[in-house]
Amino acid sequence: MTHDTRTAWRKTLAQLALAMGAALALGFAMDRLWPALAIAAVAILLWHYWKLRQVLSRLTARQRVAPPDGGGIWNVLDRLLYRSQDELRGRNRRLVEMLRAYRAIATALPDGVVLVDRNSQRIQWFNEAATALLGLQHPRDHGAPLGERLQPLPIAHWLSGGRYAEPLLDVASPARLELRLSLRLIPYSEELWLLVARDVSKLMRLEQMRRDFVANVSHELRTPLTVVHGYLDMLDPAEQPEWAPMLTEMQRQSQRMTQLVEDLLTLSRLEAQDALPEEHVAMAPLLTTLEREARALSKQRHTVSIEDTAGVDLWGSVKELHSAFSNLVSNAIRYTPAGGRIAIRFERDADDGATLSVEDTGYGIPASHLPRITERFYRVSTSRSRESGGTGLGLSIVKHVLNLHQARLDIDSEVGRGSRFSCHFGRERVRSRTLDDFEAAHAVDSRRP
Repeated sequence: MTHDTRTAWRKTLAQLALAMGAALALGFAMDRLWPALAIAAVAILLWHYWKLRQVLSRLTARQRVAPPDGGGIWNVLDRLLYRSQDELRGRNRRLVEMLRAYRAIATALPDGVVLVDRNSQRIQWFNEAATALLGLQHPRDHGAPLGERLQPLPIAHWLSGGRYAEPLLDVASPARLELRLSLRLIPYSEELWLLVARDVSKLMRLEQMRRDFVANVSHELRTPLTVVHGYLDMLDPAEQPEWAPMLTEMQRQSQRMTQLVEDLLTLSRLEAQDALPEEHVAMAPLLTTLEREARALSKQRHTVSIEDTAGVDLWGSVKELHSAFSNLVSNAIRYTPAGGRIAIRFERDADDGATLSVEDTGYGIPASHLPRITERFYRVSTSRSRESGGTGLGLSIVKHVLNLHQARLDIDSEVGRGSRFSCHFGRERVRSRTLDDFEAAHAVDSRRP
């Protein structure tokens, strides 16, 4: 209790005591004690009621009037309420100013911002950029279902992923088909989401120009490299022994350059495709082929094993899946020292999908490099990659092939202990294995030495 409040209480008690003393004196003088006390009590109540009415009228007035400066308890209470109300109004003004500033910032953003109700998936608010990028209009689309307003984009299915929804990196704008958008869903609160739409048309054009450039250059390099490689094969080091080291190095580098061009052309072809041929991929003979290729590449320097416990096949492109799996196997051979082990496994997943994994006991990959390991030309160790003959494009090819099959690549690695590359395919990519596949695999097994 503050000093002013204590003083006000004392003054109020003194006034009450004075009033009661006057009533007692008057009662004794008139020989009517109880009527005098009753009148005094009623008078005190009326006076307090009148002061309460004054406080309430000042609290409810649109224009606040400063309370009086008196020292009574009601004046102190009035001043405390006035100060609290004034502070509350000040906080409210600051909050309103902050909200206006945030809304002005959101309105000025070049990206489209849409506030969406999480439960009903209805539009609560959007900025001006959302009108240009997504075609939303004020006030027509306020409260409208987002999926209905952004047709033909697959928004309803995408929103069902919630905080786990992957960004849509390249979709056509519902407002202008020539615009390419990147859509990202951000959990804003327990009840609201933020949909952020960004114009990536220029970025997509630059990316397409880069792809075309790489594809054209790679195509143009193929012919001269073939000519150079052919002439080098015609030269016999035995006729000029002093040239033998140089010819050997030239042949090795020309072969490496040819492989690099072929990988670039493969990657450019994959990037230009939206879908691949849908075929029944017989896994039993494919796994046998992978094992045979691994043994040939290893030249008995490694222990190669294969396990097929899935008992199913896949649905996709035989050629591209073989290319992706071969890249993983060749990488495992390349980056595993002699005496190491290479294990190829094909097994079922808990979600009725299937996984093909390639595990080695090689050098391993530091954790800091794992996020970028599938980027083209990214190398963990430049010197080791050059010694092994790698182009730096193998994992990029694997990633693109898996993306076209709606599959994913998981990488687990530990330096000095080896790596495990796992290709996870969803249940929609799994097919029952036919009897012909078992017979074909058994026939191949029986021909092994």
